[in-house]
Order: sequence, then C-alpha cells, then structure tokens
Amino acid sequence: MTRAAVPGLPSRYPIGELLPALYADDDLAQRFTAGLDTVLAPVLSTLDNLPAYVDPALAPADFLPWLASWVGVEADPAWPVELRRAVVAHAVELHRWRGTRRGLVERLRLCCGVHAEVRDGGGATWSAEPGAALPPPPTGELLVRVWPVRAGDGAGVVDAVDAHRVLEVAAASCPAHLTCRVEVLPGPPEETGD
Repeated sequence: MTRAAVPGLPSRYPIGELLPALYADDDLAQRFTAGLDTVLAPVLSTLDNLPAYVDPALAPADFLPWLASWVGVEADPAWPVELRRAVVAHAVELHRWRGTRRGLVERLRLCCGVHAEVRDGGGATWSAEPGAALPPPPTGELLVRVWPVRAGDGAGVVDAVDAHRVLEVAAASCPAHLTCRVEVLPGPPEETGD
C-alpha cells in the first residue's frame, strides 16, 4: 500500500500563504512552496482523514489488509471488498467465539452467507448420576451442515452454496484433532427431515 502524490489535490494549508509578507510576491519562493504543497497535500489529507482510515467501512480497499493484520484476521483478497470490510469489522467478535460452535456458525454466516449447524465429534460429557455409563467413543469428526440463506433472513438470498469455500472456512476453524466434513442441505434440517 502506498500513498503518493494525487494530481490536482490542493493543500488545505498552502505553505506560500504562511510565509512572511516579504516572500508573498517572490515568484521563486511561491513556486518552491507550491512544489512542497504538491508533495505534502496527500500526507496532510491522510492525517486529516485518519479516523476514516481505521474504520473498516470507510478505509480505502488497499488499506484493508493492514487493518486486518491489526485485528489478527485473514481476509482473502479474492473476496468482494464489502465482505472483507465486514470480516475486519467483526474480527474481534469472531475471535471472542473462536473454537466454539457459535464462532464457526457466525464465521460461516459472514464469510459464506449460509446458515449452519455444527455437530462436534468431541468426547467430553458429564452426568449428575454416580456410576452412569461412559459416553460412546468420540467420532473424531466435525460435521458442518449448511443451507442457503432465504429471503427475509436479513442477509439476502444465496442461490447456491459454495461447498468448497464452506469446507475451507470450517477446516480453518476446526480443532486439529478432528476431521471436518460438510453437508449441504436444501433448507433448515427441521424442514428437510434430517
């Protein structure tokens, strides 16, 4: 990312106007300071607009990877710019729920535009009854069932679910000791009978 000279960008604080009156009519001094104004105008403009640079909704698109590095999130450059902005804006919330079902469901909703149900194959359980039977051995598999977002869900309509992309996002969030499998459903499990 570079911020360079912007052709025709005027300086809000022309240096020539700040010089003592002795140099107000000096052509060389005015041309020299006009050259400095051309170089400094983008810097001053950036500083004047600094709050916009750190707001993911307003930052220039080429600034987003740097913002993403601040909050420890990777936004795929192939994603549309609005999706990258949303991922950076929600990064702290996603980190808060990282490693949980809720975190994975939210990440899939945000990154892939799908609803999801996660079935964890871990082997932790407890019982309030002494001597209760042991739980079955863990399956070692994280099953992620996804279905498209429907109209009226607040996220628009998704025509088709990109299973490969869902698998990439889910596998990146999956604990190392589990394998990850994705099932694409036509609708919510209660509607499809699954």
